[in-house]
Amino acid sequence: MPYRLSAALLFLLLAGCATSGGGIVETAEAPRAPQPSGPVPARPAATVDDHLYIPRLEPLPASDVPDHVHESVWERLTHRFVLPECTEQQANLQWAQWYADRPDYMARIFKRAQPWIYYVAEELERRDMPGELALLPIVESAYDPFAYSSGRALGTWQFIADTGRRYGLNQNWWYDGRRDVWASTDAALRYLNDLAVMFDGDWLLALASYNSGENRVARQVKRNRSAGRPTDFWNLKLPSETRGYVPKLLGLTCLFKYPERFAFTLPDTPDQPVVAAIDIGQQADLVLVSQMAKVPIDQLFTLNPGYNRWATSPDGPFRVVLPVDGATTLQARLDKIDPSVLMKWDQVVVQKGDTLSRLAGRHHVPVNVLRSSNDLDGDVIHVGQKLRLPRDDQLLVDPLYAQAALELQNLQSGLIAADRVTHRVRSGETLSVIARRYRVSVKDLQRWNNIADPRTLRAGANLTVFHSPAAPQPASGGTVQYVVQRGDSLWSIARKYKVRVNDLKIWNDLGGSMIRPGQSIRIKL
Repeated sequence: MPYRLSAALLFLLLAGCATSGGGIVETAEAPRAPQPSGPVPARPAATVDDHLYIPRLEPLPASDVPDHVHESVWERLTHRFVLPECTEQQANLQWAQWYADRPDYMARIFKRAQPWIYYVAEELERRDMPGELALLPIVESAYDPFAYSSGRALGTWQFIADTGRRYGLNQNWWYDGRRDVWASTDAALRYLNDLAVMFDGDWLLALASYNSGENRVARQVKRNRSAGRPTDFWNLKLPSETRGYVPKLLGLTCLFKYPERFAFTLPDTPDQPVVAAIDIGQQADLVLVSQMAKVPIDQLFTLNPGYNRWATSPDGPFRVVLPVDGATTLQARLDKIDPSVLMKWDQVVVQKGDTLSRLAGRHHVPVNVLRSSNDLDGDVIHVGQKLRLPRDDQLLVDPLYAQAALELQNLQSGLIAADRVTHRVRSGETLSVIARRYRVSVKDLQRWNNIADPRTLRAGANLTVFHSPAAPQPASGGTVQYVVQRGDSLWSIARKYKVRVNDLKIWNDLGGSMIRPGQSIRIKL
């Protein structure tokens, strides 16, 4: 029983990380090539990879590998490389050398990619797409499914919300498909293929569009064509981050195609699947799934980072990704039971004076989730009515979990995502003062806010700041502009900043309790 409690709480703590939309990505000083945008680093990052599912596989003995099978999946991918070689542009060579000079950083990326790279390679071959696209998540997120950029892009493939929805990545209280590596890989490859078709098979233009948007690239192509100028990537007027983005991928292509030139060694990742997807067919409690599959809950969570809560989404997908052995075990168990037993709920009985919105606020669940969980067409409920209630916070307040929470405190602090706040610059403040307040670097503040010259900072400007939850809030008497995230309520924001809900309403001229994602909330500390 103690193990089950700890495992369940671990999942909930990790799920708390997922809902905040943060990412943990390592960065380092780049060469003088144009600096592409990338996910924002969160601190601390030291313990993150320790809790990813990393299969321990030994390369197959040479005698056991058929002639038509490549020993390494990375080597297999290089045989599908079709983009220009690195000798054509100096920036490409700079990026190739930059990656080669950081073997520890690359080793961590390979470690994160190990569960997914076979699946990515299979999908590229099935769709007859360039093998280099398997390197794109290195550029986008360092293969971190929890990566979150200052441009609000999430996941391994760094989808923004609108593009994600356009390619079928659901985003709701239960689930965010942008963090689902299985689903987002499919979406990213469909998007990239559409871009290649749009630009008549020019993959460099497709990649530029993936970074800065197809409409912007199309306008520049049309402008050059009208002026009689070349319309290839190298001759377009594009944002500096996009001009650096494509050479960065081409540098990786060069490094992987000719590793010996850079004294670099490709990893011996066996060319075989290490994870499999099981479609349960309906909403399921992931803690119960982990027990049936005999897979530790932290492994299940890191292989299914799209799930924000303790269960799959009622709107789908109902798929769980597991280590191959765990998937086999789960499927065998599912064949013998009714899958409906895999979904567990708490229950609340409606009391006099209760309304759906009051129950939602009391239990920290969005009203629409209560509606969908109980098949309600509207907000009318009756005294004595029994309602199903998602059980996240119900478990957390159970005293049986208190000891487990203490034991997992260090793990939580290492995995929880960076908070994002909007700081309004006050008279006399400089970037260095703001950086010290949030324990971030001036360079990070400049990068997150596209500030080339710190001397241009003016009072009244709003700055986006990403900081660790362990970092202090602005000093008492200051003001924070908090950007509302999906799933937030006035109550949860008040609790986070240790202020009263009524004060939040007064400071923001709110007549009621309704807030929406993206809304800026003023908080006096």
